Amino acid sequence: MDLKHAVRRIAALSAALGAATVVVAAPATADDQVVTVVSEAGRAAALAHWTPERMRQWVGDEELPPAEKIGREWEGPVPPGVGRLFFTAEPGVDGSCTATVIPSASKDVAFTAGHCVNGGLDRFDRPIKIVNVVFVPGYDRGAAPHGVFPARSFAWSSTYAGPMSGSDDDAVIALDPVGGRHVADVAGTQDISFEELPSTVDTTMFGYPVSRAAGGEALFSCVRPATREANSVTTTWNTDCDLAGGSSGGPWLRNFDPASGKGTIFSVTSRGTMTEDGVTTDLSGAAFTEPVRRLYERAGEL
Repeated sequence: MDLKHAVRRIAALSAALGAATVVVAAPATADDQVVTVVSEAGRAAALAHWTPERMRQWVGDEELPPAEKIGREWEGPVPPGVGRLFFTAEPGVDGSCTATVIPSASKDVAFTAGHCVNGGLDRFDRPIKIVNVVFVPGYDRGAAPHGVFPARSFAWSSTYAGPMSGSDDDAVIALDPVGGRHVADVAGTQDISFEELPSTVDTTMFGYPVSRAAGGEALFSCVRPATREANSVTTTWNTDCDLAGGSSGGPWLRNFDPASGKGTIFSVTSRGTMTEDGVTTDLSGAAFTEPVRRLYERAGEL
């Protein structure tokens, strides 16, 4: 499974379809990345869609996965740059992931998993558009202490094949300033690194799991060793962290300092294994590649 969270809400169906004609322009494919540009009307529609009530729509849902046993609610302030990402997949399926603000020339860029903004194909092989994309840094039980930032564009590497793929499952999101202030200035950032690492890394992971314990409303964390595994198709980092859906895109940090809340991102949550009871047994994140490095280096131009 992928670890974003989505629940079909029939009441939202017509509204999502009505907005689709103005929300997102067709993705443009460059030599090394696929970019989706959000119109001004689409950004306004996203802000109107994600009311505080809608953000909390999964709280108390009895069908949510069981509470985590390894992952724990983060007791301190939300670390700099970390927040909850909201979106709608046509036609009318609201969902959420996790994302993190990273350093950029524009001070407007967040980093997440590719499948959080790449909807893949439906059963008729038609592209599923992702609309109503907003990022809420520091999100905590409905509170948006730094504001709600609509996406003006988002991109993934052209080497990413979509939600069925675990390779290069990364994306960057360019956010509109709010009140004239850039997201990096108000929420802070986490460093990101593309250097080669040893096969085992002490890792602090964060995410907003939409489980019975969290309902997506609270930040959870795991502190676990991550091991690198490679095969003929992909290279991944793997842990036994059990954060539920909604944790996709959450940062995997090395050299994390609990006092400052800062570390260095070397992967983000991509995929997980889930039992028939909905319990997550492990998580994996794609190892960064040269195409993802180039994606990051150009993110400030979005």
